[in-house]
Amino acid sequence: MGVHNVHERLLPAKESEVGALIDTLASGEGDRLWPGAAWSPMQFDRPLGPGAVGGHGPVRYTVAGYAPGRWVRFEFTGPRGFHGFHELAVLPAGPDRTRLHHTLTMAPRGLARLTWPLAWRPLHDACLEDGLDRAELACTGVLRRPARWSPYVRVLRAVAGAVMRRERDS
Repeated sequence: MGVHNVHERLLPAKESEVGALIDTLASGEGDRLWPGAAWSPMQFDRPLGPGAVGGHGPVRYTVAGYAPGRWVRFEFTGPRGFHGFHELAVLPAGPDRTRLHHTLTMAPRGLARLTWPLAWRPLHDACLEDGLDRAELACTGVLRRPARWSPYVRVLRAVAGAVMRRERDS
């Protein structure tokens, strides 16, 4: 079972403006793309660039490639069974229109063959749509149709929060 998961948003903005959002990833308070207020923050051991190691929450990866203002690719190192990558790309879509495109491609192995469709995919999809909302807001100042978490995503987040609290308090 291979996974190919795509999310994208057409933005009424120049490529340089959208590309600048990618360049802010994992920069703490300056990050204008990652939805860190609602999700685990994206953090690396050094500034965004090839070889940087980090991730968000239990999802771990290494920056495999980076073209500032254009593209970044992350290769998974965790959770166990995640073999592949995810990437963000800035794609031209006409005058003053740009597509922010996210692709996740992986071959889940072992337990990940069950956990990806049951838990990780719905959480990933919700997180990505929240990030695309941030991109739209940053580029336009307005959010036409904000993403909404499904009841299932809310349950998964509640369960994950309870597990993390239990581990922290143990």
